Amino acid sequence: MARIVVTRPTGREEPLVTRLRDRGHEVVHTPLVALEPLGDEPVDVGGYDWVVLTSVTGARELRRRMRGTPRRVAAIGLATAEAFGGADVVATTSTQEGLLEALPPAPGRVLFAGAEGARQLLPDTLGADVVALYRTVELTPAGWPACDLVVLASPSAARALARVERTVPVVSIGPETTRAAHAAGLAVAAEARSSDLDGLVEAVEQVVRAS
Repeated sequence: MARIVVTRPTGREEPLVTRLRDRGHEVVHTPLVALEPLGDEPVDVGGYDWVVLTSVTGARELRRRMRGTPRRVAAIGLATAEAFGGADVVATTSTQEGLLEALPPAPGRVLFAGAEGARQLLPDTLGADVVALYRTVELTPAGWPACDLVVLASPSAARALARVERTVPVVSIGPETTRAAHAAGLAVAAEARSSDLDGLVEAVEQVVRAS
């Protein structure tokens, strides 16, 4: 059994917290990021050949504000596809590079729906229109709990953690979070093989078994 800190935003933590507690771990939820929607105005997806989604929050926000029906949808991972209600293409590797590989070479008119300040690799490569649906705010908790392991699910969480704690090993949800964690001076004990709940739990168990 390990004492694990889950850093997901408030309201998004329960599935991971429950799964880890079911495995016998002591889990503390200490959010390191908050997600803020950017308005309520409709987003017209008509006329686009592809809508590209790179996060669960972006998928949910687009569903909430969408007008029209997208011809085809590409998602960065299974959780993002499920949050939107399905996708025509799901990237095998949950990065923008992975999405580019999954899309056809000439996708036509593309709408990139994601976070304010998101990486522009995919939009720049495809000449996509961009709509920012939410922003990620990094948090600094008043105190940091004693723990054996920290679970990070975004680059923003990695940067926020580095401001309060750098000695505890971390589990990362995927390549972008791992890169941000290394850049911030954190020790990445494992990276999830898939950027979803199962992948995170498997990575945590891998680290715990090895310790």
